[in-house]
Amino acid sequence: MIPETSLKDTFKLILLVVSVKLVIGVLSVADYSRDDFPADFIFGSGTSAYQVEGAANQDGRTPSIWDTFAHSVYGQGENGDVACDGYHKYKEDVQLMVETGLEAYRFSISWSRLIPNGRGPINPKGLQYYNNLIDELISKGIQPHATLYNFDLPQALEDEYGGWLSREVIRDFTHYADVCFREFGDRVQYWTTVNEPNVFALGGYDQGNGPPQRCSPPFCVTNSSRGGNSTYEPYLAVHHILLSHSSAVRLYRRKYKDKQQGFIGISVYMYGFIPLTNTERDRAATQRARDFIVGWIVEPLVHGDYPISMKTNAGARIPVFKNQESEQVKGSYDFIGVIYYNNINITDNSDALKTELRDTSADMAAQLIFLQDLFSEEEYPVTPWSLREELYKFRLHYGNPPIFIHENGQRTRRNSSLQDFSRVKYLHGYIGGVLDALRDGSNIKGYFAWAFLDVFELLAGYRSSFGLYYVDMNDTELKRYPKLSAKWYSWFLKGNIELKKDPSIVSVDHLFQ
Repeated sequence: MIPETSLKDTFKLILLVVSVKLVIGVLSVADYSRDDFPADFIFGSGTSAYQVEGAANQDGRTPSIWDTFAHSVYGQGENGDVACDGYHKYKEDVQLMVETGLEAYRFSISWSRLIPNGRGPINPKGLQYYNNLIDELISKGIQPHATLYNFDLPQALEDEYGGWLSREVIRDFTHYADVCFREFGDRVQYWTTVNEPNVFALGGYDQGNGPPQRCSPPFCVTNSSRGGNSTYEPYLAVHHILLSHSSAVRLYRRKYKDKQQGFIGISVYMYGFIPLTNTERDRAATQRARDFIVGWIVEPLVHGDYPISMKTNAGARIPVFKNQESEQVKGSYDFIGVIYYNNINITDNSDALKTELRDTSADMAAQLIFLQDLFSEEEYPVTPWSLREELYKFRLHYGNPPIFIHENGQRTRRNSSLQDFSRVKYLHGYIGGVLDALRDGSNIKGYFAWAFLDVFELLAGYRSSFGLYYVDMNDTELKRYPKLSAKWYSWFLKGNIELKKDPSIVSVDHLFQ
């Protein structure tokens, strides 16, 4: 077990914030506070169902494609069967949220816990759990933000008709959404239909390194493929996701919006896209990469169709929206969630288009150069200017829609230390960057730090962590311990008012006066 931080660590935090003041070329702690953000701007944190709940085989829950993936990739012990046991410890966790000062909590609903067969009867125990969680959040003054789908399609639907590769999923997802809106919508005002469908499709249907592990040679990056065709399945899966999303949005607006007065959107993963060289070829490649990763999801929502570069390069392999589908997808959002962690460099790879057998990466005709290993515990650099630039591009291309920063956080080795100075530096820098973007005119409505706890991470199991709270996996009670980042976030959210009650929450205002 990692020991708790001692009071002397607070002096290290003071030194850290001083270094942040001197090193990061964005707003500093001395320059901004919670009060600098609009009164209705929401700060929170989040997790997702499979990563935090555990109880994978309890109370009627059936496997999802994430269960299947985790058990096949990580083997014994590296899965979400127990995870953080949030299913049983939700009251304790909500109390930690209160102590932290969270204004909102972003969580996902396990489709196979609520409707075990993917369609048909509701599981009473699953319904009770989510009602209890939502009621607990509401009773503590924390705004619930619910996601319907986070990589965890019921395995029953994958087995029956191929999941997202079949149009049948549109009907079943819409029914599932209907159940959630009906049962929880009187208390949940913010709904996200699907979490980062771009990443889900690339990992699950192109490279095969995510559920449901479908790919075809030579594009597989794993030896455990479950079949598939990388040349067109990613495009088909996203197409059905967008049609499912827009169907759920249409249902909500027709049946629930007037009474529940809620908001519904979708989230998209983005990078800081940076040309490797300042040449026209690399700048054009960077825009193609932005089209293929972000525009793939957002352009249909805004314009009713895929980016021109995608349709040109993928040709007949990318599905076509019928006129009615295009009209349904266009405008099917009240907000768009942005998930951002890190930068990538882009260089031109137009020669890829000369190859007859192509996947989405080859269609992009751009090489993505990752600055950190995707599957390591290597920490991310703090470059808030890149997020600010991407939000500017987003505003430029898509008309400045309402945005929530749904995920943003620092990766560290899981059992490193409760003194996570790098995470404090990261959060400080990017929250300042978000404030800069707000002042630039971006329509940002909230910020959620990922993650509230050290959860089971999809691509890294329990090797890396993003949490504000450490979870001791060797303790039968899975005790939670606040990291320095939890204390810093709490100090920021509470506007320093808790300092007199708890001297371990550090005020550094006097250092900059």
